[in-house]
Amino acid sequence: MTARRGLYVLAGALLLIGFVVLGLSVDRRPPPVDVALADTFRGQYTRPLGQVADLVTNVLGPVLPFALGAVLVLIALRRRELTALCVKLAVVLVLCRLTSLIAKPLFYRDRPRVFPDPSYPSGHVVAVACTGFVVVLLCAWTRPHLTRLTITIAVAATLVGALCRIVLGVHWLTDTAGSVLAVGGVGLISATALGLLPRPEDPA
Repeated sequence: MTARRGLYVLAGALLLIGFVVLGLSVDRRPPPVDVALADTFRGQYTRPLGQVADLVTNVLGPVLPFALGAVLVLIALRRRELTALCVKLAVVLVLCRLTSLIAKPLFYRDRPRVFPDPSYPSGHVVAVACTGFVVVLLCAWTRPHLTRLTITIAVAATLVGALCRIVLGVHWLTDTAGSVLAVGGVGLISATALGLLPRPEDPA
């Protein structure tokens, strides 16, 4: 168990290092892949594809952590034996969500088009990723048989949310990648520190 905890913490630390290194490397000049994607979708935010992307990000965005927080409160109120679990999950959710709020002013990267607030990492993608991460933990502890399905849905939602932000021209590809790295890093470290990873039933 101790070895697995160490591996989770190490993985989280490596993800956070990757997040910082990526942020520093793209801070001043976007890499070719960023430029190519931005050029591909330039101006789409005013067209039907952009309108669809905008609608999607109204759902796959900052509203999700608040919705999940409300769900955790309801679960804690209805099933008192899960109160401690819900509190720990809420802490992980808040810490992961804070990554974009804290990091944006530190990197202060310009967006592909004129838009308020810095670009790295994407707050929308952080919101989707941290919600998915915590939902996976919730299922792992309460509905283990749904964990794989939940992981698939969480990954798909994060990818769709990232693509929509790129289509809208408000984020570079590396902004979205950085979001995933940040959430993964903070999520693994905080969940391990709170005893959510690994589960007691997990193989050693």
